Amino acid sequence: MAKTGTTTQGLRTAIERSGYYPALVAEAVEAAVGGEQIASYVVHQETTFDANEVRRHVTVLVLTAHRFIVSHTDEQNADTSSPTPYATTSTESVKLDRISSVVVSRVVANPESYTPGTLPREVVLTIGWGAVSRIDLEPAACGDPNCEADHGYTGSSTADDLSLRVSEAGDGPDTVRQTLAFAQALSEATAATAAPAAAPAPSGSGR
Repeated sequence: MAKTGTTTQGLRTAIERSGYYPALVAEAVEAAVGGEQIASYVVHQETTFDANEVRRHVTVLVLTAHRFIVSHTDEQNADTSSPTPYATTSTESVKLDRISSVVVSRVVANPESYTPGTLPREVVLTIGWGAVSRIDLEPAACGDPNCEADHGYTGSSTADDLSLRVSEAGDGPDTVRQTLAFAQALSEATAATAAPAAAPAPSGSGR
């Protein structure tokens, strides 16, 4: 389930419609947003199955003029640390100029007959701002198939702070469309932040 929009009241309504501890989630998100105007948001709830347990999780993404805010809320069953079920919620505020990548992966059916504007079957939105990086390493090799020398390792480092997956089958076409809209708004905001300021026109007087 995902909702998107551009107003504080719309954000609260979307959180309430998710039905996932709305008072807790709304309080945490609104405290992080503060008095800033909301440019775009997405509320996404997912249910996972862990052994014989059903767990729910909600992610709220908010874009303001200067920040990207992400909130996660999870529910936990009673355990050794708590005799009753409990929920944990966290929020992180990231300045737009810290966002290093906005990756949108689209999965489309029957690509040979794809028509521009058709919604993807699945969308994965990955946002990186340097808090978490994934390093993939593998043994390096040369072009000689008989070479037995140790060439060390080669690999790549990928920013992977947040990954949000939505699908038409599981979440509905509106969710896919809304996620794409949020991704576009975030990409445009980060591009505007990264653009160099125009140099002031030279001043002077002529005769």
